[in-house]
Amino acid sequence: MARDTTDATPMENRAQLIEWMEHGNKPSEKWRIGTEHEKFGFRTSDYSPIEYEGEDGIRALLEGMQEKLGWDPIVDDGRIIGLAEPNGNGAISLEPGGQFELSGAPLVSIHETCRESNRHLATVKAVADPLGISFLGVGGSPLWSLAETPRMPKSRYAIMSRYMPKVGSQGLDMMYRTATIQVNLDFSSESDMRRKLQVSLKLQSMASALFARSPFTEGKPNGLLSWRSDIWRDTDNQRAGFHAFMLEPDFSFERYADWAIDLPMYFVIRDGRYHDCTDITFRQFMDGALKGRVSDPTPNAGDWNNHLTTLFPDVRLKRYLEMRGADGGPWRDICALSAFWVGLLYSTTALDGAEELTRSWNADMVRQLREEVPAKGLNAMIGGRRLVEYAREVVKLSATGLDERAMLNSEGNSEALFLSPLNETVALGQTPAERLLSRYEGPWQGDIRRLFDEYAY
Repeated sequence: MARDTTDATPMENRAQLIEWMEHGNKPSEKWRIGTEHEKFGFRTSDYSPIEYEGEDGIRALLEGMQEKLGWDPIVDDGRIIGLAEPNGNGAISLEPGGQFELSGAPLVSIHETCRESNRHLATVKAVADPLGISFLGVGGSPLWSLAETPRMPKSRYAIMSRYMPKVGSQGLDMMYRTATIQVNLDFSSESDMRRKLQVSLKLQSMASALFARSPFTEGKPNGLLSWRSDIWRDTDNQRAGFHAFMLEPDFSFERYADWAIDLPMYFVIRDGRYHDCTDITFRQFMDGALKGRVSDPTPNAGDWNNHLTTLFPDVRLKRYLEMRGADGGPWRDICALSAFWVGLLYSTTALDGAEELTRSWNADMVRQLREEVPAKGLNAMIGGRRLVEYAREVVKLSATGLDERAMLNSEGNSEALFLSPLNETVALGQTPAERLLSRYEGPWQGDIRRLFDEYAY
C-alpha cells in the first residue's frame, strides 16, 4: 500500500458505502491491468537485511529513486516512506519489513506491464548497486528471523504490529517476512464482479501452488512449498483468508460492504496523524464512536477506502478486484501472474470455461484445498483429482483468453507468451518451490546464500 487516502467527502450511511463500491463498474473498453510486486532488499556483501536509516539504507534508496524518477515523495511523520508518480500512474512503497513494492500504473496489455516492470527493476538496480543493495524475488524471507528483520517507520504499521498478536499467531510474519505479486482487475457490473470474484476465489489456491516460492525460513527448509500461503491460514481471520459467503449466489456489493462494516478498524487519519481505532468497527464509527477522540468524527470516503485496504480476503473487492494468492518471484513471474488472471477474467470464452470447470467446487472443497496447498502444492486434491490436472486445463484456458484478446507485440506474439513459466510448471508437475529445494539439496549443498546469489534481480 503506497499512500493512504484522504478524501473528505462525508459517508454518513450504509447506502453511500455501497454506492462508493458500485462506482468501480466500467465498460470493457476501459478495463485495465494493475500489477503490484514486492521484493526483499539485502546487503550484497553479507546477505543481511536493509535498515531504514543510514547513508546506504532504505531511506537513501528512496531518495535516490526520487532524484532519478522525479516522483513526488510520500512522507509520514517527516520521513520519506514512498514515491508517487505525479499523474497518479504508479507508486513505490515500503512494506513493514522493508519489502520494496511497485504499485504499477493501470495499463492496457501485459506487454506494457512487462515493460513497466523492466523499467522499474532497471531503475532500482541503478540506484541500489552503488549502495551495495540487491533484491530477491521470493514469497518468504529465506534467512532472517523476525527479530533480525528491520521495521519501517510507517504509522499504520505500528498500529498493525500492536494489533496482530491479539488476533492471530502469524500476523507479524505476514507483515515483516512475506512478499507477493498481485494483479488488480476491473468489472463491468455487479453480476460481472460476482462471477469474476467467485471464479478467481476458487482458483486462488491454484495460483498459490503455481507461484509457490517460499520453502525456506531462517536458512533452512520449512517443510512447506508456500510458507506465505500457510501464514495466511492464521492472520486476523475475521478479515483475512477464505470467506464462504463470497461464493453464495446472492453475493453482492451490499453483502461485502456489510461484512466490512462490522470488522474492527485499524486507524483513521486526522490532522495528518494516524489514530488507533482497533477497538471499534466501522459501523460503530458511523454511529459516533470517535466523538471526542478525533477532530472530525464523521466518516468520509477516505476512511472507507482505507478501511477496505485493511481487509485481506484471498480476493479483495474495492472498486476493482485484487488477486492476492501468489508468492513473490522473479521478473518472469510478475508478467506470468498478470497474464494468468487477465487471460481468465478478461475473456468471455476463458471465463466460461473456468466457471464450468469449477462449477462443482463448493465452499468446503475450496477451503480444504486452501488448507492443503501450502504443503502439497500441485499435488493437493480437489474433486478426486490432483490440482495439477486442473491447472493444466486452466493455463490452457488462460492462453485461449489471451490469444482471443489479440494484443500483439512487434513480433506478432500475443500476451500468451508470458505464460511460459506456467507452461513449464504444469508440464513438470512441480512447483517452483520444489525446484528450489532440489537445488538446495543438490548443487547448493544446503547453503541458502546460493539462493541470493542465483536469484537476485
